[in-house]
Amino acid sequence: MGRRKKPVFEQVTIETIGAEGKAIARVNDMVVFVDDVIPGDVVDIKIRRKKKSYMEGFPIAFHEYSPDRVTPFCSHFGACGGCKWQFLPYSHQLTYKQQQVTDAFERIGKFDIPEVTPILPSPKETFYRNKLEFTFTHRRWLTQDEINTEGEITQVYGLGLHVPKKFDKVVDIQKCYLQPDPSNDIRNAIRDFAIKKGYSFFDIRNQEGFLRNLIIRTSETGEVMVIVIFFFDDAEARNSLLDYIGDTFPEVTSLMYIINEKKNDSIDDQEVVLHKGRNYIFEQMDGLQFKIGAKSFFQTNTLQAFNLYQLIEDYAGLQGNETVYDLYSGTGSIACFLARKARKVIGIEYISEAIEDARENADINGLDNTAFYAGDMKDILTYDFVHSHGTPDVMVIDPPRAGMHQDVVKVIRDIAPRKIVYVSCNPATQARDIGMLKDMYAVKAYRPVDMFPHTYHVENIALLDYNEDI
Repeated sequence: MGRRKKPVFEQVTIETIGAEGKAIARVNDMVVFVDDVIPGDVVDIKIRRKKKSYMEGFPIAFHEYSPDRVTPFCSHFGACGGCKWQFLPYSHQLTYKQQQVTDAFERIGKFDIPEVTPILPSPKETFYRNKLEFTFTHRRWLTQDEINTEGEITQVYGLGLHVPKKFDKVVDIQKCYLQPDPSNDIRNAIRDFAIKKGYSFFDIRNQEGFLRNLIIRTSETGEVMVIVIFFFDDAEARNSLLDYIGDTFPEVTSLMYIINEKKNDSIDDQEVVLHKGRNYIFEQMDGLQFKIGAKSFFQTNTLQAFNLYQLIEDYAGLQGNETVYDLYSGTGSIACFLARKARKVIGIEYISEAIEDARENADINGLDNTAFYAGDMKDILTYDFVHSHGTPDVMVIDPPRAGMHQDVVKVIRDIAPRKIVYVSCNPATQARDIGMLKDMYAVKAYRPVDMFPHTYHVENIALLDYNEDI
């Protein structure tokens, strides 16, 4: 028996955008999530998945384009997965991101919420990222024009970003609008040099090839970190490439490499080797310095991170005599920011290397009223820990996208800090977690913050006050 043919619905109008940037239409009173369209588009939709309450599809023909559409500014748009909302005006992006937060709070949290403060736009709409990770590929993604060309395509190596939902497909990026100079020049020079030298690029399916990944970090202070990840070591070729980078780009202050022979690209468990310069760069923010290493986490939109930290400080309302707990503290940037106005700040983070960075950042900034502890949050944040370090007056929570473990929520309920500032990159799990606290806390304020223009991702900060009357 053959497969059932996927249905096609003709001339469907796209109505709005919902959670996680999914465009929404309705067909026969059923919701349809549609890729690569915006509200106002009229399209034919081919269904690829059908559930009881919704369908998923993609456009196969456009009858009308939305009057709100704008021309994408990047030549790689559509193939690269970096900035999928370029065809949507930035003001509209902000509207849908704000609505995403409000919908999550109303539908998932189901608690009383105050009127939302308008979303905070990013200071930069392009070239706002301080870190990008690129992938070498032995067979780059071809454009439709190249496919249609009758001539032979001789250059198949590439260095760039992945095609959405295709782990083994990489777009060879010529100019990326995400990271400021000299990122583009460095990436293009490395690719061209490697091709000229005949170095092999990585084949992820067959797990072979010399050059694997490239990480570039930049800072507002003008410092640059370059990390080249090789699949195997060839000292002569490795040194030739790294010397070329160092000689061609003297502005690179930190040049390092990694030999990663694993089947995945993560470098958390890999040794980072210094080739030239120092093994860190400095970022500066509001008079504070932050030391950033190869594995350090730091908010990737530096200018907007400063605005976010100011909001956290405003929501915390510190007077100078408070004990603050900073949960999921990372490299301690929020803790250092708040320590200048608190009596004591305690940071807890799962990744031990991040805690080492946090301690060093506190020392660099002369903050002796901080302490940082590494371990699983549900194992560290115990009653004995609180008894030893003091009950927090203010608790700042900035968890991963998955949100908090229920055991952590239980301890927070028992500790009952006077005030909670909850920062999240996932409004859905944030609303879920706050919903588990709504019998004890009232949401006094919240504000979405746009950290990633031209994507559907949105940060949100919420202020919870302990309510003795509840």
